[in-house]
Amino acid sequence: MEYKKLGDSDLLVSEICLGTMTYGQQNTVEEASEQLDYAVAQGVNFIDTAEMYPVPIQAETQGKTEQYIGEWLVKQQRDKLIIATKIAGPSSRITWIRSGNHKIDRVNIEQAVEDSLKRLQTDYIDLYQIHWPDRYVPLFGAPDYDPSQEQDTVPIVEQLEVFADLIKAGKIRYLGLSNETPWGVCEFSHLAKQLGLPKVVSIQNAFNLTNRVFHTHTAEACRFHNLGLLAYSPLAFGLLTGKYLKGMPENSRLALFQGFGIRYEKTNLTEAVQEYVAIANKHSISPAQMALAFVRSRWFVTSTIIGATTMEQLKENISSLEVNLDKDILAEIDAVHAKYPNPTP
Repeated sequence: MEYKKLGDSDLLVSEICLGTMTYGQQNTVEEASEQLDYAVAQGVNFIDTAEMYPVPIQAETQGKTEQYIGEWLVKQQRDKLIIATKIAGPSSRITWIRSGNHKIDRVNIEQAVEDSLKRLQTDYIDLYQIHWPDRYVPLFGAPDYDPSQEQDTVPIVEQLEVFADLIKAGKIRYLGLSNETPWGVCEFSHLAKQLGLPKVVSIQNAFNLTNRVFHTHTAEACRFHNLGLLAYSPLAFGLLTGKYLKGMPENSRLALFQGFGIRYEKTNLTEAVQEYVAIANKHSISPAQMALAFVRSRWFVTSTIIGATTMEQLKENISSLEVNLDKDILAEIDAVHAKYPNPTP
């Protein structure tokens, strides 16, 4: 396991981050603890969660993921671990968190942090992330940016001022963004520098073989503002394992939660996955390992967020660290990308 500095922070995070959004829905507290124990034993020191987890979101389970992590965390050496969580942004779908008020303003940020600290049973959060912007942006596979959809938003300066107070109070250490755009990265970074406010150190966006959009523009903004990418959905919701090519596996996420994977119901996806799986088979590596190794190989990726519902999946995902793609495999991957560019942006 290698460890990389996250942006301008002093956090050294493992190149694999354990994602936890299944805890409390598909995974029991005992299964969550088993996963966490195994990941840490393999050198993972970085754990990512969110106040709205588990997913799919619902009032009955909201917050369980943080609770499960908290029950495990109190038995660990806290200073050896890096815990990341997120505040939910505005959404008409999530009416049960703070009575449906999710503006990224002082009242909501402070309440969200206190609630997460309580569930996680810790005194501080290492990386606190804005799960998606307070302002309108196309999200999770939505169509192109439409100015007519713009909405009232909390000024970024006001958001940063609240986070500055929480950092000063020792409740959070660093600030990160998620599902953010190049404009957002630059605006947060410029305002922080101009006004002496906390600088964002990371961005958590989707990145995988079928969604390389981040590399086109956002990577440049992150390079010059020194934000590390925490790549989520590196297996494209499990599709890049190839398991869906022969039908719908029983108890898979797409089988259990129909409609949840709408981001991945796109033209040319199946064709692209078939060709990526063929490359992996040709070189005698599993499709999942190849997909994860590809994400890990990108210069702008600080940590790759993996998630699993079974220990078998978790072990396979972590074992991808043993796989390094040579120039010939990368050339074959790029040839498929040229043929089917970004079917799941």
